Amino acid sequence: MNAERYLSRREVLGGGLAWAALNTLRPAAAQNRRPNIVYILADDLGWTDLGCQGSRYYETPSIDRLASQGLRLTNYHQCPNCAPTRAALLTGLYAPRTGIYTVGSLERGDAADRGMEVPVNATDLPLRFRTFADGLRAAGYVTGMFGKWHLGAGAAFHPSRRGFDEAIVTESRHFDFATDPPTPYAKGQYLADFLTDRAVDFIQRHRKGPFMLYLPHFAVHSPFQAKPELVERFRAKKPAGGHRDPVYAAMVASVDDSVGRICATLESLGIADNTVVIFSSDNGGVGGYGELGYRGITDNAPLRGGKGMLYEGGTRTPFIVRWPGVTPKGRTCQEPTIHVDLMPTLLELAGVPPSIREGQPADGVSLVPLFRDPGRRLARRCIYQHLPGYLEGRHPGRWRSTPGGSIIEGDWKLLEFFEDGRLELYNLRSDLRERVNLAEKMPDRVRDLHAKMLRWRAETRAAMPRPKAVSP
Repeated sequence: MNAERYLSRREVLGGGLAWAALNTLRPAAAQNRRPNIVYILADDLGWTDLGCQGSRYYETPSIDRLASQGLRLTNYHQCPNCAPTRAALLTGLYAPRTGIYTVGSLERGDAADRGMEVPVNATDLPLRFRTFADGLRAAGYVTGMFGKWHLGAGAAFHPSRRGFDEAIVTESRHFDFATDPPTPYAKGQYLADFLTDRAVDFIQRHRKGPFMLYLPHFAVHSPFQAKPELVERFRAKKPAGGHRDPVYAAMVASVDDSVGRICATLESLGIADNTVVIFSSDNGGVGGYGELGYRGITDNAPLRGGKGMLYEGGTRTPFIVRWPGVTPKGRTCQEPTIHVDLMPTLLELAGVPPSIREGQPADGVSLVPLFRDPGRRLARRCIYQHLPGYLEGRHPGRWRSTPGGSIIEGDWKLLEFFEDGRLELYNLRSDLRERVNLAEKMPDRVRDLHAKMLRWRAETRAAMPRPKAVSP
């Protein structure tokens, strides 16, 4: 790699000269000692949808094995749906900075049921923001991405223009899918298997490293389609808790098979000990909607709610990391963590100095200290969510989310609902189900957390909805 490669992309990278200069600071031998990085992201997989997270119906032996060899962050959060999560993961920036608050429009559902005028939502990740792939590639990593992108459809927004040396984008179907760029595959192949084939090939070709593989699966997102032989395996299995659907279980199994193949490839090539593997999901599972009058394909209990909601079932997701020789085996960490932490984490793993991010805000903090010692506390005190629009439910007027936001500080979580100004306060340690609203009993804590939320909104220039004008 050389500086000219990045200088030619300076407009896209927005300050690419600084990123390119980093590569000249590191001798090749030093680059090759840094760990490879594999980040596998499931789509819509709930917090309890893994054996190691409590499921007694879904079968995830490969992911469970990964957890037994590494660390689980049990208090990790994403956004309530996928596009804002992906923007935050790639840039380390909260949604107010990128303008990506949801998928599509914030004007979801029937207009007559919406009580507020909402801001415009961005659907393309602005080109002025650098991604973790930009930083890793400039630091000498070969970068590859195969799967769901959802951060812009035009050529300028393709991941191959956002820091990835190799990139294939595909989503929307699990069979007979299209790819960008067009890529041949066997008739009838399942998408998760196709993406894993591309990932395995990438690892094999770049085994000498350092490399960074980003594998964002489309599974287990709807449409609910799975390999018939796996579906039949689960049809005869007795449901457990709210986990009951054999097609969904088969989709989970295909994601687990993918993780198993990736890990087996690393081991067969003799590079597993120098590879950090991270597994997570982009938002909560599609379930937990009993209070809205229906149930989804899965269940996030004991968490309240599901995808599209600011309650824990919508934002808390699995997070597993295996870093051989560093992460303690089979441990858990309860420190509150969130999507914006991924970019600084990956840059620290790669040895990229913080100065390389000059000119771009840094909302997250590195999780590397937690990887080394799960009992540590991070210097950052609070994590935030902001959704200034609507996410419809199955029934008219029964919203998964109305405009609102949240703050978590330690064990405490405050939610604000903008339509009526309602505030809800929960202690997540004693009330993980978010059933006992303590707002009236603890007004001082409410005032303190709300003040911090307001300061954060002002600092990030968060877009806010407005009450609808009343007709004369």
